[in-house]
Formats: sequence, structure tokens, C-alpha cells
Amino acid sequence: MATSPPHPSYPIGPADGPPLAGPGTAGSLRHAHWWQRAWVRYGAPSTLLAISGLVILALVREETGTEGFLVGLGLAVLPVPLLIAAFRWLDRVEPGPWRNLLFCFAWGACAAALIAIVANSFATRWIATATADPSSADTLGATVIAPVVEESAKAAAVLLVFLFRRRDFTGIVDGVVIAGVTATGFAFTENILYLGTAFGTDQLTGGTGIASVTAATFFVRIIMSPFAHPLFTVLTGIGFGITALSDRRRLRRVAFPLGGLLLAMGMHAMWNGSSAFGEYGFFAVYAAFMVPIFGLLTWLVIWTRQRELKTVRAELPAYGVAGWLTPAEPYALGSMRARRIARQYARRHLGRAAAREVARYEAYATSLAFLRHRARRGRSGPDFAVRERELLGELWRRREVARPALDHAARITAPPVPVMAPPWPVYGVYGYGPQPTPYPAYNPYRS
Repeated sequence: MATSPPHPSYPIGPADGPPLAGPGTAGSLRHAHWWQRAWVRYGAPSTLLAISGLVILALVREETGTEGFLVGLGLAVLPVPLLIAAFRWLDRVEPGPWRNLLFCFAWGACAAALIAIVANSFATRWIATATADPSSADTLGATVIAPVVEESAKAAAVLLVFLFRRRDFTGIVDGVVIAGVTATGFAFTENILYLGTAFGTDQLTGGTGIASVTAATFFVRIIMSPFAHPLFTVLTGIGFGITALSDRRRLRRVAFPLGGLLLAMGMHAMWNGSSAFGEYGFFAVYAAFMVPIFGLLTWLVIWTRQRELKTVRAELPAYGVAGWLTPAEPYALGSMRARRIARQYARRHLGRAAAREVARYEAYATSLAFLRHRARRGRSGPDFAVRERELLGELWRRREVARPALDHAARITAPPVPVMAPPWPVYGVYGYGPQPTPYPAYNPYRS
């Protein structure tokens, strides 16, 4: 049965931060294996992605020509900032590091795209040779081979982050963001290929304007369905996110990601095969499946984010009782509006650097709340105490900048004080001890 984690000890004094390293902790000097060295962990993936990028660049340019490649690149880049901003917005409660997102986008745009092009081409040629029917080979390749190959290639990035950046992968929202950014990179490269090829076709046939193949391709891939690939792969990300939240049973840890991957493949196959449903098959699949599922997943992610905020409000008061946080902070950190007001306050009075420090403080506090929540449910792992100490140290170093901003945000967003006072005395913010602050009382568990 899971038990509550030990109560965090109180900081000794204003100048006394928590010890971040010591014998037996993560900061102790130990001999690292060669594959754990920083230049290997960062250099090997960077080299692999760079080589994949050069190869995919050459293949796409050979397929589309230089002019077609430039046109495709210019058009394909248009939805990328919007999609990245959308996924970053979903990840505001506990934003993951940018290096993870850069890796995922590069993996999707380079490694996954290269795997897909090579594997799809080989499989389609093999089917055409075996059946002597090129048209059926193209159909079978698009509806069966491509979904399996492409979703597996994109899922590899989610798996790598899940295995090697486990601290940054704590729930469903993280899975959605990592999978979505990976698929955005993949769709970016694929759109370059499709739009560049369409432009080359128009040059041969003389098509221009709205009636051109380029305009039709742009409308379908950029205007109507820029979220198609992210939507497929997000199902895989949700599977990994559920695994991050579930217990340590081996069957569940395998079943959820595999189930999400199979759903992603099935939905991808239905999307690619929509043209087989008749003249209006594409629009039927789009209206009956794509849009509703997109809306359902959006609701799921936003609902999950609200659950995360409730976790922050529920877990952080323990650190307020121990003296690591002020009584106002759990309430402010559990409200997106209060967080935004705190950053604005810091920026207005102390500058942009202070606002960034407040944002980091908010992120570390959220990670601390999630860590304690996992520990309370028996899923924290053996390094709970070390990780907790590290996060408390990050908060303690930023307290001089963050606390005034968060206290101000708590006063601004606190519920109004009742007009009629209760007939009995109320002591303290949480019901105990003297009232520590002059701002209006509030309920820290109210959203």
C-alpha cells in the first residue's frame, strides 16, 4: 500500500539552501560509462539526425527539383509555428525543456521521414513486382504499408524520450506534446515533397491559379488537415502518457503504448484510404472522424491540464507548512491566471530576466508537486529524496524574485472576502496558527 512521502525538512535560514550534492546523492562523483558521457549522449543523436537530414534533403530535392523544393519549403513551413505554439500552449503547466522538442521535431523531419521514404518505396516496388499490378501496389502501400511504417518511425522518438528523459515525461500532456511535435516535423518534410511535386506537375501541364495542382495540394494538406499527422501520433503519445501514470506492472507498461500505436496506425490507414470510399470519401472521413476525434482529444488534454493544476494545489501546501513556500504560493501556482500575473509583475518591476526566473520557479514547483504526488501513490522510484532536494534547491535560489510576484498574483486573484464574518474565530490560511499575511484570505483548493 502506498504511503505518504516523508515531510520535507524546514530550511535552516535565509542563506542556507538545501544540500544539492553529497555522498550517495546524484551529485557525488562516480565513474560514468562511456555511453553516459555528455558528448556521447548529445553528439551521437545530433550526428545521426544531421546525416539523416542531409540524405532526406538530397532525396526530396532529387524528386522535386531545386525550384520545386524551394516552393514546397516555403509553403510547408507555414503551419509549423502555429502547431508548435499550440503544443507549447498545452504544455504550460509543466513546460518540458526545449531540447526535447527540438530533438522530436528533428527526428520527425529527418530520421522518421527518411525511414518512411526508403521503406515505403521498397515495399511498394516489391508489391508491384510480386503482383504485376502497379496500381494496386500504390493503393496497398498507401493504406497498409505507409501507416505502419510512418507511425512506427514517429513512435520511436516518443519511446526514446520516454526511456532517456523520463523525468520530463510524467503524464498524458507530455505524451501529447512530444508525439505532436514529432509528427509536426514529419508532416513538414512530407509536405515539402508533396507540394514540390505538385509544383513540378503544374510546370509540365501549365496549371496556374486556383485550378493548379499546387493550390489543391496546399488546400488539402495545409489548410484543411495540418493536424492530421499530429492527430495520428498523439494517440501513441497518449498511450505512453497513461503508462507514465500507471503502476509498474510490465503488461500495462507495454499494452498502453502498443494500443495507442495500433490506434494511430488504424486511423492513419482510414485517412489514407478515404479516397476509396467514393468521390466524397475524403470529406466524409474528415467530417465524421477527423474533426470529432480532434475535438475529443483537445478536450482530453485540457481536462488533463486542469487535473494537473489541482494536483499542484493539493501537494504543495505540505512544503508551505515546512517553510519552503509561503502560504500564498500553492494557490498562485495552481492557477494559470495567477502564474501569468506573477510573470507580468516580475517583468514590470524587475525586467525580463526576473520574469524568466519566475517562470522557472513555477516550472520547478510544478515538477515538485508531481514528484510528491507520484511518491504518495507509490510510483516515485528510489531517487525521490534526491530529486526532491534538487527541486527544492532550485526554488530556494529563486525565492527572492519569485515570492513577491506570486504573493502579488495571489492577492489579485484571491476570491473576495465574505461580507459577513463567521461567528467563530478563523486562524491562519489553512485553519491553524496566526494569520501570516495581510492579503485577503482564500481557499487554496479552489480553482
